[in-house]
Amino acid sequence: MTVDRAATASGLAEQVRRDPRWADLERLRSSHRMMDAVIEEVRGRRIRIGDHWLSDFASCNYLGFDLDEEIIGAVDGALRRWGTHPSWSRLLGNPRSYHDIEDQLAELLDAPDVLVLPTITHIHNSVIPILAGQGCVFVESHAHKTIYDGAAIAAGQGARLYRFRSDDGRDVSDLERMLDEVPAGVNRLVCMDGVNSMTGNVPDLAAFVQVTRAHAAVLYVDDAHGFGLIGERGAQETIPYGLRGNGIVRHAGESYDNLVLVGGFSKAYSSLLAFLALPTWLKNHLKVAASPYLYSGPAPTASLATVLAGMQVNAARGDVIRADLHRKTVRVLDTVDALGISTLNRSGLPIVEIPLRRAEDIDGAGEFLFDQGIYVTLAAYPLVSRRDVGFRVQVTAANSDDEIEQLCRALASLNERFELQRALEPAVDRGHLAAEIG
Repeated sequence: MTVDRAATASGLAEQVRRDPRWADLERLRSSHRMMDAVIEEVRGRRIRIGDHWLSDFASCNYLGFDLDEEIIGAVDGALRRWGTHPSWSRLLGNPRSYHDIEDQLAELLDAPDVLVLPTITHIHNSVIPILAGQGCVFVESHAHKTIYDGAAIAAGQGARLYRFRSDDGRDVSDLERMLDEVPAGVNRLVCMDGVNSMTGNVPDLAAFVQVTRAHAAVLYVDDAHGFGLIGERGAQETIPYGLRGNGIVRHAGESYDNLVLVGGFSKAYSSLLAFLALPTWLKNHLKVAASPYLYSGPAPTASLATVLAGMQVNAARGDVIRADLHRKTVRVLDTVDALGISTLNRSGLPIVEIPLRRAEDIDGAGEFLFDQGIYVTLAAYPLVSRRDVGFRVQVTAANSDDEIEQLCRALASLNERFELQRALEPAVDRGHLAAEIG
């Protein structure tokens, strides 16, 4: 039988292009200056796209470690010691840097043990199926897409997959009802976000810990956007983010019993590496069961060096950096409140999503901000629900005060030109609320 490969490829391409789930995002990707852009140059938190210089509020480098001279200076010596990339599988060999990172990170997190792997996506796709086994895996309905992808792999290997609602991490009743229906002796894994990547909000972790432990379930928390930002509470804290940036478990005052914390260094620490906080027996099991440990190329030397340097900077001046970041974020949120604009952010963390009243305005609103010299993350369907289509602002410590004021002026102008969703209630006191959630 003769196969017309050109016709097959053409048919596949047409089938993919016609998939309605991705139509809006594909249109933006192919035509919008704010999407899939080639960034030619970086100066501080200013970027150049073509001939346009813009203030960058799309970066997730919350602490500004990507531009920190002390951290950058750590790379050269590590490269000369280890080369650009120690390409052993971790099962075969590990540069000392890996063990130093895991030891220091376990102390920072106050965790029983830590395993580092290249990315959070690697972790979700390999570890969720292992923890789920042939049991039940419950995924919070707004959890990150990569969590759901890992759970779908688990379902393909025999687990039963369920989604539960939580009202942005505040309501455990739907999960509790589902767990009640699972027969005794069946493995239960509950997966959810820590700090939500779109709203910036913090779930009521203590309530989820209580429910999962009562049902002998393991709680699996992805705190990609919380690690480095929020941390343990204490009398010395000056902002509601807490101290040390050691993540949502310590922020909530919880332990790691029946809980696996997943986090990464690609956001606040600006390095390519991810981790699990977990018991030592599970760490050792993953060394022979998790594909990234056995087969994936490891993180490059520069990432290992900047993670170690970043932890030193965090210990020495991280709380001062977070206080400055909090100040800048409050300025932006105060502007949003004064304009009467709705935002999903209740926490006061530097992730500020602003939904449009009309989803079809996303193209024009993005172009308007681009022309104002502001670069943001366009939040299109299906990245968010259709009712939440808009854009996300990510404030970083490296944004200057002038850039913050430029953003505030641009938001005021945008508010005059486009229909943004209006705040239906008086502005919340995000600082006090964050403290209550913690």
